[in-house]
Amino acid sequence: MQEFKFIIVGESGVGKSCILLRMKYDTFQSDHDVTIGVTFMTQMMQIGSTELKLQLWDTAGQEIFRSITQSYYRESHCAIIVYDISNANSFSKLSDWIRNVRDLAPADCTIAIVGNKSDLSDQRQVSTEEGRAFAESHGFPFFETSALTGENVQALFEECALIAFTNFQKFGPRVRERRVSSTDSTIWIEEQRQEKANSCC
Repeated sequence: MQEFKFIIVGESGVGKSCILLRMKYDTFQSDHDVTIGVTFMTQMMQIGSTELKLQLWDTAGQEIFRSITQSYYRESHCAIIVYDISNANSFSKLSDWIRNVRDLAPADCTIAIVGNKSDLSDQRQVSTEEGRAFAESHGFPFFETSALTGENVQALFEECALIAFTNFQKFGPRVRERRVSSTDSTIWIEEQRQEKANSCC
């Protein structure tokens, strides 16, 4: 079994924890507690005949916790950077989060850009085209998700897991800093990459 470390980052209130809860438990909690420091969960996935364990690290977005969360970038295979489509300020901070990942995570860490809360279309401040153009300018995959409806959440993690696994096959394993044991539900996905819509409405 191969383990891959995913870290989800972004400004406070963009819905990072809600995305993970939707992925893990297929549920939505609008009244969950604010993340203090870092929380952790795992998710099993199957790519072809290979079982993957995704370590999902949810980080606090507030500035006060930045010094605590920085150490968790180490050994990450994927960094999911989230903004809120109804909050232009969270979008304007993406470059800062990219800089953090590049400074603190391994050079081969995949970065994905995610515009969350696509269900708030009537409050949208960042267009899909603007989000996609930003991601493409950096060579990053782009998704718009809704933790409320679940739209595109599974596709996001499937695509990122496939990229991490492809890099593992191409470049081989890293020496892991830490291993965490847990058992969780399994999601099956196809081994071959398929074209996926990179945004939802």
